[in-house]
Amino acid sequence: MPDPPPGTREDLRDLSLRLILLLGAASLFGSLVSNGARSVTGPYLLLLGGSAAIIGLVAGAGEFIGYALRSATGIYVGRNHRYWKAATAGYSLLAAIPFLAVAGRWENAAVLIIAERIGKAVRTPARDTILSHATTAVGRGWGFGVHKALDQVGAVAGPLVMAAALAVTGGYAQGFLLLGIPLAGVPIALFLGRSEVPRPGCLEEEGEGKAEGDDLPGIVPYAAFIFLGMAGFASFPLISFHLKAQSVVPDAAIPLFYAAAMTVSVAVALLVGRIFDRAGTHVLLAIPALSITTAVLAFSPEPAVAVAGSLIWGAGIGIFEPVLRASIAESTTTDRRGRVYGSVTAVFGTAWFVGSAVMGVLYDVSIGHIVAYVVIVEVAAVAAYLWMCRSRIAVRLQEGLGDIIP
Repeated sequence: MPDPPPGTREDLRDLSLRLILLLGAASLFGSLVSNGARSVTGPYLLLLGGSAAIIGLVAGAGEFIGYALRSATGIYVGRNHRYWKAATAGYSLLAAIPFLAVAGRWENAAVLIIAERIGKAVRTPARDTILSHATTAVGRGWGFGVHKALDQVGAVAGPLVMAAALAVTGGYAQGFLLLGIPLAGVPIALFLGRSEVPRPGCLEEEGEGKAEGDDLPGIVPYAAFIFLGMAGFASFPLISFHLKAQSVVPDAAIPLFYAAAMTVSVAVALLVGRIFDRAGTHVLLAIPALSITTAVLAFSPEPAVAVAGSLIWGAGIGIFEPVLRASIAESTTTDRRGRVYGSVTAVFGTAWFVGSAVMGVLYDVSIGHIVAYVVIVEVAAVAAYLWMCRSRIAVRLQEGLGDIIP
């Protein structure tokens, strides 16, 4: 049985906010480590002998595995409610990142990159379910937006650490080793969070979500939009590969591009969190436009144009994940939430794998082919969104008729 909630609404809000901040701190340290490495994944694999197609496949496979496995881990935490154990186990796989310093071959580096993504698959449904309880008292969009913003602070700091290491030493190994230092902050933040709220369900009364069987009205068109929207969203490893392969900017500047993109995502996540609490999932319509613009600009040979594309890519990151997580929390019952998080994010990851693989292959043909592919899938995403809206209207009409006709 869950612990009783705090005595007053103000106490509940304060406890919920503390938990969001502690989970945000864990994500900040974790993101510092993982994103510091991801900011140079493309050029590092190129240095170890990888091609554009290999980099696209490795990046896509990592994202695919990291999201596809969430269906299984979501079912696990939904049944057993062992949120803290799953989150801790998943964060522990961040230890793979420092070992990139001694990878030696692109195949070894690929295994370590994918291992870290498996850790993300293990921890994310559990962490997001904890957050879904904590955001009840502070607002779904705002709560997930604050967490995402803290996560992205780490995503900014990590590439800066890597850029400094490259500037000082000229090699990647020292940067990967430096990224091992912030790992100590992750278990500390998780321990404090678990001590504060050992049973997160106490923060949300059962029944505050939607009724049983009413999970995300229009789930098929919703999943179709998520799939198509992400299938046309470029991965930064491919963008960073382009920056190095075409000598658009020096190696040490590539992590700075990533850090700048993550800075944009912090501001966008906070803004979009507030907008979501008023407008709902309509903010997702910005994704197709951002994806197309990113493809047009980020693969330019001109540094100024490429950095603009990277910043727009960061804005897309700041929109997609907070809205996805908040919409699931808002539309599902507490007992089914872990499973729904796992299933929907598995669609998200599958799409990123498909898109990354396709764009990696198309890059070897021409950048124009990448742009054409992105335009096609994002136009299809807009059609899926309109389908989703029609499905929701149909559900509401049926509910209205049910109230009128016994």
